[in-house]
Amino acid sequence: MVNRSYYGHDTQFYGVEEHRLVGGKGDGMRLFQVRNGSGLEFTVSADRAADISRISFKGVNMNYMGSAGYVAPAYYDEPGFGFLKSFNCGFLTTCGLQSIGTPSVDGDVPCPLHGTISNTPADRIYYTEEDGKIELHAKITDAEIFKQKLILNRTISCEYGSNKLTISDTVKNEGSADEPFMLLYHMNMGYPLLSEKARVAVSSKHVIPRDEHAARDLDTWDKMLAPIPNFQEQCYYHEFEDHKPCAKIFNPDAGVGLAIRWDEKQIPYMTEWKMMGERDYVLGLEPCISKLEGRAELRKNGTLQFIKPGEVRHFELEVELFDNEADWEAAE
Repeated sequence: MVNRSYYGHDTQFYGVEEHRLVGGKGDGMRLFQVRNGSGLEFTVSADRAADISRISFKGVNMNYMGSAGYVAPAYYDEPGFGFLKSFNCGFLTTCGLQSIGTPSVDGDVPCPLHGTISNTPADRIYYTEEDGKIELHAKITDAEIFKQKLILNRTISCEYGSNKLTISDTVKNEGSADEPFMLLYHMNMGYPLLSEKARVAVSSKHVIPRDEHAARDLDTWDKMLAPIPNFQEQCYYHEFEDHKPCAKIFNPDAGVGLAIRWDEKQIPYMTEWKMMGERDYVLGLEPCISKLEGRAELRKNGTLQFIKPGEVRHFELEVELFDNEADWEAAE
């Protein structure tokens, strides 16, 4: 760390600053900008489930921002694929908690694309800076009278001088009925981290194309392309046998990369969203607890998960940033 004698206020190098957007569809949204003094900088969106809207390392952008930009939850269009109208992607969009993937109708329950939690503001959010560690704490409620009573508590943390951040979530069912439970961490890589020069590696044992279109390019799931007009997205499911899966990307032209790690027992799958379109140019590395065929289909095939009354589920992901290709190659 830098010598304390040379500066007056901590925010010259590190700390948290709270901002509020003015104008457009993001008007009024609260953002927490975090800097750790060693090149890691990220922004947490309090009004979008305490998701991470931006991340950069050593001044280089790492994430994709969708063409919608910042969109406040008041503009959320729920039915079917309406989610896409306010999907700013960012580095992390949390999807769930009762629906992810393809829109469906489960019994008499409409289940929109990727659920509603990412369009839910935090009930409360605050940060602490103690002993060289920055932590943001948020509580997000996914509840409805006569229906689900789910609580997401999230902590996002990093240390001064480190190149890592941690996302630690707990989900509790505070209701009295078993509830369908689906969760996907929609983590989105963008330019200049993402380009046709980017190297991608995932520690998966099996890579399964989601459909026939993806199957045609299964052998090149890890090869990125230059932006292509009207590209049709390709999705692949990654399955793991190791306890600590790792998905990582490095771009030698940009000189930066990252690795995402999690616990396979908590999160058994990862969806790769390969979208190489002009302007819609993004690679999703998306740890998830179930596949994306929609809640009705998962119930039908017996793979829909449930969270019991009083049950608490814990999930933790680590993101490590790199400015050295050799260190990135060695990361597991």
